[in-house]
Order: sequence, then C-alpha cells, then structure tokens
Amino acid sequence: MGYPDILHHGAKDGVTGSCHQLLMDAEHSLLIDCGLFQGAETSPEGKSGADRLAIEFPLDTIKALVATHVHIDHVGRIPYLLAAGFKGPILCSEPSAKLLPIVLEDAFKLGFSRDQKQVERYIKLIEQRIIALPYKTWFTLHDTQSLVCRIRLQRAGHILGSAYVEIDLHYPQSGEKKRIVFSGDLGAPHAPLLPAPKPPYRAEIVVIESTYGDRLHEDRRSRRQRLESVIEQALADNGTVLIPAFSIGRTQELLYELEGIIHRKKLGAARKPPLPSGETTAWMQEVGRSRMPEPRAGVRGEASSHDTTGPDWPRLPIILDSPLASRFTQVYRDLKPFWDNEALQRVKQGRNPLEFAQLLTVDSHQAHLAMVRHLTETARPAIVIAGNGMCSSGRIVNYLKSMLHDPRHNVLFVGYQAQGTPGRAIQAYGPRGGDADLDGQRYDIRAQIHTIGGYSAHADQKDLVNFVTRMREWPSEVRIVHGETGAKSILAKRLQGTYANKGLPLKVTIPS
Repeated sequence: MGYPDILHHGAKDGVTGSCHQLLMDAEHSLLIDCGLFQGAETSPEGKSGADRLAIEFPLDTIKALVATHVHIDHVGRIPYLLAAGFKGPILCSEPSAKLLPIVLEDAFKLGFSRDQKQVERYIKLIEQRIIALPYKTWFTLHDTQSLVCRIRLQRAGHILGSAYVEIDLHYPQSGEKKRIVFSGDLGAPHAPLLPAPKPPYRAEIVVIESTYGDRLHEDRRSRRQRLESVIEQALADNGTVLIPAFSIGRTQELLYELEGIIHRKKLGAARKPPLPSGETTAWMQEVGRSRMPEPRAGVRGEASSHDTTGPDWPRLPIILDSPLASRFTQVYRDLKPFWDNEALQRVKQGRNPLEFAQLLTVDSHQAHLAMVRHLTETARPAIVIAGNGMCSSGRIVNYLKSMLHDPRHNVLFVGYQAQGTPGRAIQAYGPRGGDADLDGQRYDIRAQIHTIGGYSAHADQKDLVNFVTRMREWPSEVRIVHGETGAKSILAKRLQGTYANKGLPLKVTIPS
C-alpha cells in the first residue's frame, strides 16, 4: 500500500456519519470526525441501528481524533469510539472545546446512561482528552526519523468552532512531502455571526463535502427578506410559526437574524416599545397556569389602523424551546471574540443579538407541554424554534403532532432535510395535503409548509468549487464525500470542467 492513503468509514453514501481515516504509514493514522448516521442512512425508519453505531474498524494505528466541529453527524459516535478502546487525544478548535462536552454529554445520556455520576465521570474523561488548538497555528502531532505530522485548523464558517483541517506529512527518509485538507462542513459566505472561510494556500489532496454540490443559494439579503416575508405571511394566519432547527449553529443564526428584523421594525415604528422583560415573564406565567388570555391588541398578526408595518414584530414572542439549544446559545454569547465584525458591531451599539426582550426560553418538560397546549388552543401568533432540525426527535415533534392538522399554523424549514426523516416527508408531502409519520403514527398535514432553501449553514456549489480553485496551488486529487449521489456527481463534473478549462489534470474520487 502506498502512503498516505484515506479510508472512509462514513459520509460516503449520504450526508451523515462523517468519519475518515488518514493512513500516514503502516503504524500511524489519524481519524477525522466520528459522526452519527441519521435518517435513511441508519435504517428505512430513520432510526439508529446498532450496526451503524458500532466501531467496525481497527483502532491500533489511530493516534488522534480531529473533530472538525460539534454537530452530531460529525462527533456523535465518539462515545462508541471510546467504548471500543480508543485512547488517543481529541483535537479541536478552542470554541469546539467548550461545546463538545455539552454535545457528548447529551449523546451519552441518549445512548448509554442517565446516571449522573456516570455522566460526570464520562465528561471528565472527555475534557481530559481534548486538546484545544488555536486557529492558524501548526501543531506537531508526531515527529520521528520516518514521519513528521503537523496539523493546522482554519475557520470553516459553518458553526462556531468549525474548522477545516490542514495536515502536513513529511517522510524524511524519502524526502516526500504531502499536504492533505479535510474540509469538514464549509459555511456559506456572509452567514450570520461567523467570518467566511478562506481557502487554504495549497494542497495535494482535498477531501470535500458536497451537501449542496448540485445547487446555488440565494444571497444573504435575499434569503433574509424571504425569511421576513414568510413569517409575516404566516403570522397573518393568526397561528404559530414552527421552525425546526438544530441546537448548534442554525438556532443561533436564526435568533441573530430575527433580532435584526425586529430592530429594523422598531426603527420603522419607533412609537411602539418592545415587549418589556416583565411582560415576557407574565406571558410565560400565563402559559404555565394554562390560562388562555385574550391576545393583546396588535399581537394577533394583523396591522392595526394606525400601523403600516404588518405584524407587531416588536411584541412578537420568539420562543426557544430547547434546553440544549439554550446552553449552546449561552456558550455562543460567551465566545464573542470568535464572532465576525458585523456581530461585534451590533454589540457595540448596545444590542444583544442572542439575548433580546422578545426571546422566551422554555426549559422544563412541563413548561414545554404547557407551551404546546397554549399555542395550539389560542389564536396567538408566535415563532417557535425547537429541535431537532429534521423532526426525527426532540420537542419539535410534540408541536407538529398538535399543530400539523391546523391550517392556522405554519412550518418553516430553513435547513437540509435528509432522506428518510420526518422533516423530508413533511417538506415533500405537506404542500400536497399529504401526511407524515411521527413516532409511528400518521398525521394529516394541513398547516402551511415553507422552505427557504438558501438559508443554509453549508456552502453551495459555487462556494465548494471556489474552496478548491482559489488556492494558490490547486490540488491534483479531490475526494468528494458527505453528499447525496446526485450532488456528488454534479460537483465532480463542475470541478473537472473548471480544471479542463485551465488545461490541468484532476483525479476525482467518489468513495463508495
């Protein structure tokens, strides 16, 4: 076998389960991500099967794990990796080092045990294994007469802490040098909160994601206008707007964008004060007591006679119903130094992009059930952001069970829906008046279904091609992973065409 070589243990037949092994020589290898499979990539029912949780590859040569970011489809199998006997360090960015224990605590509780002492021991073990690497800084993992391995993380712009990985390999005895880049998940330029990713200087081999390798996104201004427009249309129905969103990344971006919309609405209607914090507390107390109060004037989503701004945005409740998302949002607030300049400018202006007056958080399960009941039974507009993003589990499922049948309500998808997930079914069959399976029962879909496809934390086809072709020295080999078959194939053709126009050779591999 020639070295280096790459084995793909996941994300080769879909968009989840990312796990790649870089074989540096016969005795040393590196694992990049170890993620959970989701949707139809686990089973036809979209449930995790034991055969896709187990670690089925030998660990004896793996010296370290690099976590590109903390989404569950990139780190969710770490508990199983440790259970299989992995003893090495976990390398990640400094923000990811703060977020990873929270993600893995949740994964451990779901897959292993809720016993608090066991959970605490496990998290302590995780924290001892983590090595936090600053961005743009080389870290020497291995240095002998036969092999030198250095690793550098660069901002990927996908979620806070996300990174693409540069790996420099030097074989002193032969003098051969190779640079391999693993993209992880790349973010779209101009995404809220995060600086856009910059391509590496060079690489011989690039392993690149292809989630949206077959399509282009709207620009940020356009999709933000669509977000506002869809919500205003939905609020005019005097119901709830349900936004399924994952706890990390998408939730915080949505809060950021909603705060921006509310801020502009307040500037356009300065005579209307925002919902005071005391009023939000009273609103939550009403929900907790299961009272059905009369909607206040201007909150029903219809413009009053003296208001031309449409729904009363400055008083509209934005409900974050996810304890996990609330924890991540707090960490996002604590990691302001990693925000982009636009977000930091808002802070300087005295604004709180992730903590504003209309934002209500729902923590306990009892409060969650009360909120579902309250919004189901009252004609009171609200926006609910709840996990998970593909509707396969989490609190969003209870909202959907209660509201999908009612045309007053609206479901707004702003993220990718994997094949085999309830979210994909609702997205596909909802506009046709179909039904969806939630926890083994069929539910009619009469709520309005909206999709803003461009509102994604993933790079689109143009961004993916630019990541490769804006390097000073283009790679000679590109491996395309983390995408559906069509997306990978179309991205491959696009890259080959770009290289051909320059008269350059390119080896494209789509692992299977």
